[in-house]
Amino acid sequence: MSLTVRPVASRRDLDRFIKLPYRLHRDHPNWVAPLLFERRAFLDRRKNPFFEHGEAEYLLAERDGELVGRISAHVDLHYNEFQGNRDGLFGFFECENDPQAARALFDAAAEWLVERRRDRMLGPMDFTTNDECGLLIEGYDLRPMILQPWHPPYYRELIEQAGFSKSMDLLMYWLELGELKEGDSFHELIHAAARKSEQEGVTIRNMRKRDFEAELGRFMEVYNAAWSRNWGFVPVTEAQVRFYAKTLKPVLDERWAMVAERDGELLGAALTLPDVNQALAKLNGRLLPFGWLKFLRARRKIDLVRVFALGVKPEYQHLGVAAAFYIRHLETASPDGVYGGETGWVLETNESMNRAVEGMGGKVVKKYRLYERSLPRRPGDGD
Repeated sequence: MSLTVRPVASRRDLDRFIKLPYRLHRDHPNWVAPLLFERRAFLDRRKNPFFEHGEAEYLLAERDGELVGRISAHVDLHYNEFQGNRDGLFGFFECENDPQAARALFDAAAEWLVERRRDRMLGPMDFTTNDECGLLIEGYDLRPMILQPWHPPYYRELIEQAGFSKSMDLLMYWLELGELKEGDSFHELIHAAARKSEQEGVTIRNMRKRDFEAELGRFMEVYNAAWSRNWGFVPVTEAQVRFYAKTLKPVLDERWAMVAERDGELLGAALTLPDVNQALAKLNGRLLPFGWLKFLRARRKIDLVRVFALGVKPEYQHLGVAAAFYIRHLETASPDGVYGGETGWVLETNESMNRAVEGMGGKVVKKYRLYERSLPRRPGDGD
């Protein structure tokens, strides 16, 4: 049967691009269907502010007209400028267990990136490391939490057969929360650091949902400062903050969104989200006609959280602010009925953060991998 790879060229093509994983994974108990309207908005070049500094091509692989795979190739000039590289990126990879189709998708994405003078192909990421990123390589037996992708095991083989090698691993830790008992799971040094922060005049308050866009702006101020030296980091723009605010506000619980201040000065922020995937798992991506009712009923039973991100500005990291956030999470979990959750991903090379999470009793339960593949230079590209 003939295999073709072509760009998304119509609204119908984009709809097929979005819905492919719903067909591929619908029978797997651990896959959670994203909301269709959210995916449409995210991929819309007119709505997603990524396209203010980036461009993307959406590609479809078809056999005799039947869709068997998809991928995006994209360039983020903001990322290239901040990191000082000419990387090209790929994301949204979904495919049947078909090595020929997968290879054709990756080759087509590579060709598009070469035309834009990129020298390395890195991914998967949708569209940057601030979005869902990495290929799941450990933890297939666990349901993904909010803003985590799930992939079948054969994707790893398809990617590696297409000439990709490991670039970086991202670690997800499980943390027991439950009843607050000092010393049970958190190392005593964390409790001591939290007490120091209080002595230093640091206060922790909850974000205000009624002022969420401004609060998220404060969080992103911390985010851009605290993660600026991380591998693969790209700062979040004001437009992206507003875009993310629209997505996250409906799932925000003020008790789990926190800001650290001292004398009115912003020191750090922590954004932890209820794991709404526990509710979304019942909806197959649709809120209408009865999905809203199912979602609201299921949401009341959510007992897991995911630490989306927790950070402290570098100049204040000696004050024990992070430890104060950790203890506040324990205090919030006890009356809320939340018994545990997962961290946001941590780079495998971030020794200090990995040791800190281990000090809280954290155990790695999922691992995501970013892959890279060199791209050929065109004549005249230069250095």
